[in-house]
Amino acid sequence: MAKKGPRKKLPKELAVINADNCTGCESCREVCPVDCILVNSFGRGLKGTQSWCEIDIERCVGCEVCVHIPQKKSNPYELTLCPWNAIEMVPTELVAQTVADIGGPPEYIHENWDRLVGTAQHLAELKAAQ
Repeated sequence: MAKKGPRKKLPKELAVINADNCTGCESCREVCPVDCILVNSFGRGLKGTQSWCEIDIERCVGCEVCVHIPQKKSNPYELTLCPWNAIEMVPTELVAQTVADIGGPPEYIHENWDRLVGTAQHLAELKAAQ
């Protein structure tokens, strides 16, 4: 379980999952060292339900493990973790706009605006004040 309380340091970048590309396979969730990846479902009924993973940006430490498997510097090949390339590292100051654009279906973003975009905006403001 991730540590609760204020951050000591804000990461330069945070992970954001493009909900349109994510299939909800949870490969990213399995490797996250701070347990900040959740699985969401949105929609009505079986045919209208969409599942995708979402990063709790308040807990994300920007380690990039969900994006690629760390390799030795001498190894020129990068092993990506997400089979759909749905995860990208975004500068902290741009996370609010990125989450608003690709963080989930428009209805979901609207219903969860404060938790998703509001939190990202708060982190961006903290980063700008550093």
